[in-house]
Amino acid sequence: TPKTEVQPTPPPNRFVIGLPPDDKINTNGLALSPDGRTLVYIGNRSGVLQLFRRSMDQLEAVPIPGTEGAQVPFFSPDGQWVGFFTEDKLKKVALAGGPAVTLREISGGRWGASWGLDDTIAFSLPGSGLLRVPAVGGAPQPLIKVEAGQGESHRWPDILPSGKAVLFTVFPGTLEEAHIAVADLETGQHAILLKGTQPRYVRTGHIVFARPGSLWAIPFDADRLELTGAPAPLLEDIQVNGGGLANYATADDGSLVYLSGAPARQVTMVWVDRKGMAEPLEAPPRAYTQPEFSPDGRQLTVTIQREEGGKDHIWVYDLPRGALTRLTFEGDNHASFWTPDGKRIAFRSTREGRSNLFWKPADGSAPEERLTTSEYYQQGGSFSPDGKLAFYRENHPTNREDIWVVPLEGERKPSLFLQTPFDELVPRVSPDGRWIAYLSDESGRFEVYVRPFPSSSGKWQISTEGGVEPLWARNGRELFYRTGDKVMAVEITTQPSFQAGTPRLVFEGSYVRHGGTPETNFAVTPDGQRFLMLKAVEQQPQSEIRVVLNWFEELKAKVPTGK
Repeated sequence: TPKTEVQPTPPPNRFVIGLPPDDKINTNGLALSPDGRTLVYIGNRSGVLQLFRRSMDQLEAVPIPGTEGAQVPFFSPDGQWVGFFTEDKLKKVALAGGPAVTLREISGGRWGASWGLDDTIAFSLPGSGLLRVPAVGGAPQPLIKVEAGQGESHRWPDILPSGKAVLFTVFPGTLEEAHIAVADLETGQHAILLKGTQPRYVRTGHIVFARPGSLWAIPFDADRLELTGAPAPLLEDIQVNGGGLANYATADDGSLVYLSGAPARQVTMVWVDRKGMAEPLEAPPRAYTQPEFSPDGRQLTVTIQREEGGKDHIWVYDLPRGALTRLTFEGDNHASFWTPDGKRIAFRSTREGRSNLFWKPADGSAPEERLTTSEYYQQGGSFSPDGKLAFYRENHPTNREDIWVVPLEGERKPSLFLQTPFDELVPRVSPDGRWIAYLSDESGRFEVYVRPFPSSSGKWQISTEGGVEPLWARNGRELFYRTGDKVMAVEITTQPSFQAGTPRLVFEGSYVRHGGTPETNFAVTPDGQRFLMLKAVEQQPQSEIRVVLNWFEELKAKVPTGK
């Protein structure tokens, strides 16, 4: 009897898929069909953002009609359908042709989906944990609820082949804090496995997942839902954004596709007057965000994103000297705000675990001091004019975003200022300390509101066509905010009672927003005549996708399962 020869496993094959000169890649996800034969990515062609399909045996990609504005694509198990999100919908489209079908209206959050073998789709919404909707459409049902006391959101689900469990990311507020969990869908119990984001189970018996700028794997028993080994890095050049989205995809045939890591967007700081005339500062281009003036207007705090180790840090820019000085060195640090006397700078930090509030002398002469202690994600806003109170928002898993206030003297026991069934965030205290400007999505979109302080009873809507990033003028007679590319102003009078004028355009320009979130990303000088805006430096968009075929053998060699 002749012996059957065992065919050697082909080695990994690496190559790059380049796009046509006028096409660019959008970095909100890409997908690979289970058989590895079809790649779907988000492309920008002639200013139109939509899904493109590229068969691995073809040279060119073709647009998929009806997918304009698509984000975070994912495949059905049979590879015949592609699901995707738009700004307010969860949709699917057949690769064989036909119109896109809306499965569900959604509000906020496009944090991944997974199409199970039972023809249901698991997806994530803010404040709702993981949900599941039939692939033909219908009412969503809870899959994994956000648990009280965790202060987290659940993102990037991956239903295991058995259909009895799901991997997902527990996201408390920053990428550094993200962990991977597994939930048993029969018992409803879930357990944290390890640090990371966007897990994917592959048939080699591994969980593949991401950490900032890198791709990792760890052996996993899909029957017992347990880790069976230690994690190890696979690639050091994966693009991972701050919301935990890692731009990679795998297929059952052993294929891997990914976008190479890119530095944080470089921006410059510019002065803009009330007529919209811009003048650049001399500060070098960096990944600046969240500028905040000192009370005297001579200094400016900024967050510089993704410095060494992928961390974000607070820096102080001295305007007369044109000098940048680093203030923080541990953890992830964001959202700085000054005490009224200019002596201290508060910010949120992960230096001791959860993202809580800390402060530090503005000259860096003493170490950080904790202001709040909570198991929930927090982000600061502003101080009262007398410097005795700090206002901030806290993300509660059942109550969503609420506004809290902590006294800076005595026991520093926080108290709740505003809590509703909606999100309230970015609290800004008026210069006289009597009013709190903030954002709420109670109307279905973010608008700027004002409430009195210390009583929170009564409110006034300030913006009329959507608004974010509220800022008071230092004289208290104007309230600024942004809507799209417009900076708006509203006149405020408080005597004999509170009154808000009609919003008017100050200027319009293409200046950086804070990653699409409502956090304030511009600053106003104390005299109210100039605005510190952030202008993106023109960068070469990504125009290639990296591919590795026969990747599983390399994975098994780097991360043995012991089988």
